[in-house]
Amino acid sequence: MTLELTLNGRKTSGEIEADTLLIDFLREQGCYSVKRGCETSNCGLCTVFMNDVPILSCSVLAARAAGSSITTLEGLQEEAAEFGAFIADQGAEQCGFCNPGFVMNALALFREKKDPSEEEIKEYLAGNLCRCSGYEGQLRGIQAFLEWKKGKGETR
Repeated sequence: MTLELTLNGRKTSGEIEADTLLIDFLREQGCYSVKRGCETSNCGLCTVFMNDVPILSCSVLAARAAGSSITTLEGLQEEAAEFGAFIADQGAEQCGFCNPGFVMNALALFREKKDPSEEEIKEYLAGNLCRCSGYEGQLRGIQAFLEWKKGKGETR
């Protein structure tokens, strides 16, 4: 079957089997930021936006995305780069494997919460597996980024 969708702002199509997962389709399209980690929808490494809502692409059939707009980290480079510097500054990207999924969820947080509390930030971090750190660096990076945005007078 032919799958047609919008991927990172561009119309895309490809042949898929009925049981093809969205993660596999995206990787075939060159979106290597979308990573396979746990294959049980628990690690957050495969997070993408489908119609601007974060989803786990390892648990969605590609056919379900037909006609949808899918955004991966490749489509959010400018937005992600601005935030990524704050994570790096806190030493929270030791091996980097979890970063794409983590950044996608952090960007979802910034879009959905104008001024998140520490507890709300931790809720967004809860779905992301990082084996290198205790998440404190990521928490500090998010808080520093939000303070920086406030200082610039920007809110989301």
